Amino acid sequence: MPPYLAGRHQEYEEFGRLLKQTTILENMVLTGLRGVGKTVLLDTLKPRAMQQGWLWAGTDMSESAMVSEETMALRLLADLTVITSSLTVEYPAPQRVGFSVPQEPIQVRLSYDVLVSIFTSTPGLVVDKLKAVLEFAWQHLQAQERRRVIFAYDEAQNLSDNATKEQFPLSVLLDVFQSIQKKGIPFMLLLTGLPTLFPKLVEARTFAERMFRVVTIGRLSDDESKEAIAVPIKRDRCPVSFSTESVNIICQESAGYPYFIQFICREVFDVFIQQAGTGEPMGVPIDAIQRKLDADFFAGRWARVPDRQRELLWVISNVEHAEEEFTIQELVARAKELLIKGFSPSHANQMLVRLADQGLIYKNRLGKYSFAVPLLGSFIRRNYCPPTE
Repeated sequence: MPPYLAGRHQEYEEFGRLLKQTTILENMVLTGLRGVGKTVLLDTLKPRAMQQGWLWAGTDMSESAMVSEETMALRLLADLTVITSSLTVEYPAPQRVGFSVPQEPIQVRLSYDVLVSIFTSTPGLVVDKLKAVLEFAWQHLQAQERRRVIFAYDEAQNLSDNATKEQFPLSVLLDVFQSIQKKGIPFMLLLTGLPTLFPKLVEARTFAERMFRVVTIGRLSDDESKEAIAVPIKRDRCPVSFSTESVNIICQESAGYPYFIQFICREVFDVFIQQAGTGEPMGVPIDAIQRKLDADFFAGRWARVPDRQRELLWVISNVEHAEEEFTIQELVARAKELLIKGFSPSHANQMLVRLADQGLIYKNRLGKYSFAVPLLGSFIRRNYCPPTE
């Protein structure tokens, strides 16, 4: 967790607006590239929501949770249990063998086992069962005047349907929350993930476009980057300070991505502490830090890329405005200029699909693609040259 979060005032304002809803008309999607601080921002939203009287449930949305409709439902029930397990409710007593007279209800904690029991005993499809459990839980939360709940899930780009296996966990999730929100139940979804997240939601259910308020988290401005660097040092009365030149170098090399700002600042701080006792002039060893960043952040992703896909990514890194967006036409034309053997549009398209599956590329709108990993183009240009024969 960074000691200070700079430049997220608009995101906080938008979240605060959604917290004021009495009937949930909009849920929230936080999306952006890796390294922009989605998870950190999500962690800071929790106390803000709780201060406004909201309860909070959720975790990372792992791929294992999306294997089937039932595993997704059980994931939600496990998260809901964190909130409900302190509630005591009346629940039908188990029938004993030899007794035909119904037993009096017993007092039980609304634990995971109880929620699963309600889930399994409800007739119908998974969507019907999950609705029944959420409505049952809300009735008892409402009686305790603890009625508003945010279900927050990080890494939500893992949400997906699988038509080949006839499993539609993402569709079930959207159907359930749309249904209970129409009934006035104040359960809100807050999903964070890569830019592929929202298109997945809309593909699963077209009404998702009206169901979510999408907030895209981008890079920090130059002033915000400087604030992220300077404020923690000043606030904590740090014995080490950065010169204006050092701050400018960090801003330039990080390109405004909070992860890189924090990574570089940590390394620079450690170097400054060591230099302070030697009498050596202090400076930012940006080359050494860049090599360490390459090894820690980029190398693992790059190692999984086959040779021909590496050539394609190298070409992309040399397309004008590659760090923003590019088209297949631009990619094919640049490949003809740079490579002995270029790419046809269909071949390039197939490889982009595979690279998207690996989380390196994403399609941001019709015909436009972008790197899914920030500053990946710079890393490629520093570390790769295509074969010349």
